[in-house]
Amino acid sequence: MAYYYYYFLLLVLVATAAISEADAQTKLSKDFYSYSCPKLLLIVKNEVIKAINKEARIGASLLRLHFHDCFVNGCDASILLDDTKNFIGEKTAAANNNSARGFNVIEDIKAKVEKACPRVVSCADILALAARDSVVYLGGPSWEVGLGRRDSTTASRAAANNSIPAPFFSLSSLKSNFAKHGLSVEDLVALSGGHTIGLARCVQFRAHIYNDSNIDASFAKSLRSKCPRRGNDAVLAPLDHQTPTKFDNLYYKNLLVKMGILHSDQELLNGGSTSALVKKFAANKNEFFKAFAKGMVKMSSIKPLTGKKGQIRIHCRKVN
Repeated sequence: MAYYYYYFLLLVLVATAAISEADAQTKLSKDFYSYSCPKLLLIVKNEVIKAINKEARIGASLLRLHFHDCFVNGCDASILLDDTKNFIGEKTAAANNNSARGFNVIEDIKAKVEKACPRVVSCADILALAARDSVVYLGGPSWEVGLGRRDSTTASRAAANNSIPAPFFSLSSLKSNFAKHGLSVEDLVALSGGHTIGLARCVQFRAHIYNDSNIDASFAKSLRSKCPRRGNDAVLAPLDHQTPTKFDNLYYKNLLVKMGILHSDQELLNGGSTSALVKKFAANKNEFFKAFAKGMVKMSSIKPLTGKKGQIRIHCRKVN
């Protein structure tokens, strides 16, 4: 009888160990590449700094790439894939076409990483690290980036069109979109603060400056001078008209005086809880930074491919 008891106990211990190992493989860890690619963090950081010094705007572009990647079937680097005969990718989706940028920077980083650690580090993890390092270098908060994501083997323009929030979204649409991805109202307002850096195209803010009433009249007039009712779709204007290459909380202060350049941004001041958060972040940069970092950790953990799912791409723009 004792033999069967100990045999049963051994089976339980083996099963528990197997479950623990499988569970560990599905969790992201900041130490994932500590032994397999110890110089990874330094390589990514140095390449991001080099890219931003060459073009300050690229920091915002890298942050946006990570955001648009995670909102479409999880953080799996699907946004980086070129179209193939088997699928139409996400680069030509409405939110990305002639807008998403920074692909070459990620490819350059990947090439450097491949030299140091061949076929070890995913493009999805490089995107997550590049977004964090961009924010930090531009004066924003840091956060712990969990690693261990793998890369998708497909992409979908249709999924991108259905998943990435649009600049014309109402507050209720924004809340619904973020909730669908497991993100709270505080995450929505904090992550929208990523618009404290970067530029927007005329086609993205035209309707707001001509049709909306919740915009400062002189601010709208100044934007109309460069963004006519028709044409000039690609003309750029800063999302934060004061410090577009510095990560700070002026984005929220602009919203309080009706100087949000996108309809979706100004919508945050259109509801009880979101309005309160806008005012809170405008008054206290540290509170914004803390909430932004927390939101980025949550967002970058959306449905990652781990374990044996997906692959480690050699080139980020194509499947192996």
